[in-house]
Amino acid sequence: MENTIDIIENPSSQDYILQLKDVSVSYTPGKNAVNEVSADILPNTVTAIMGPSGCGKSTLLRAINRLHELYPSITTTGEILLKGQNIFEMNPMKVRRLAGMVFQRPNPFPTMSIGENVLSGYMLNNIKLSKSEKEELVESSLQRVGLWSEVKDAIGKKGTFLSGGQQQRLCIARTIALRPELLLMDEPTSALDPISTNRIEELILELKEQYTIVIVTHNMSQAARLSDNSMFMYLGELIEYDNTKQMFTKPKDKRTEDYLTGQFG
Repeated sequence: MENTIDIIENPSSQDYILQLKDVSVSYTPGKNAVNEVSADILPNTVTAIMGPSGCGKSTLLRAINRLHELYPSITTTGEILLKGQNIFEMNPMKVRRLAGMVFQRPNPFPTMSIGENVLSGYMLNNIKLSKSEKEELVESSLQRVGLWSEVKDAIGKKGTFLSGGQQQRLCIARTIALRPELLLMDEPTSALDPISTNRIEELILELKEQYTIVIVTHNMSQAARLSDNSMFMYLGELIEYDNTKQMFTKPKDKRTEDYLTGQFG
C-alpha cells in the first residue's frame, strides 16, 4: 500500500525542493526497512522525522543522499527528486554535495585542522580553490554557524580539541561550505549537553532561511520547537505527515496520537 501524504493544497511540483515517491529500502531480500514512503517537502522548511527506534527514520534520511549505495547488500527503490531531478540519475558525489549530512555524533576529521575540516569537501572532491577563496570560505562558513569568533585564532589546530557542541557546529560548517540545497541531520543533538543542544537548535532555525532541513529526532519537544512539518513513522511506513502544530494538537491517526502522548506500545 502506497503511503502518499501531501500537506499542501493545490501544489505545483515546482514548489517542492524534495519529493519522495514510493521510496523503499531493504537490508535483506523480501523485507523493507522503509516501505513505499512518499512525501513532498517545500524549500526553507524544517521537517522532523519522528518515530520509535527501528522504525526507519535514519534509513529514510540516508537514502536521500545515497549513502546506502556504499553497502552492496542494501537496495533502494522508488524515486527521490531533488529540484525535480531524480537523484538516482545523478552522480552520487554530486548528490552528497547537494544533500549534506550531519550525523548523530560530531565527527570532525581528526587529522585535519579546523580550517582543513571546513574545506575537506573540496579537497576530497579535488575541487581547486585559490588561497583567498579558501580563506573566505572558511571564515564565512564558520561565521554562519557562530563559530568564527571562538576559533579564528586557532584555525590551524585540530578540530578534535573543540568541545562537543563546537565540533558539531564545525561539522555543520563543513557541510554548508559545499553550498548544499538540503541539510540532512540525524539526531544532531543527542550526544550534546543542554547548552550545546540549545545553540544547535538556534542555529537550525537560522539556517532555515537559506537551506531546507530534514532532521531525524527522538525528542518530540525538539520537533515541536524546530519543525514546520513532521513525519511520524512506524515499522518502516509513513503513518502521518502534517504541519507540526496540527499533528501535535490534532493528529489524524490513532498511532500518532498514542506516540505523542506516551501511550505507544
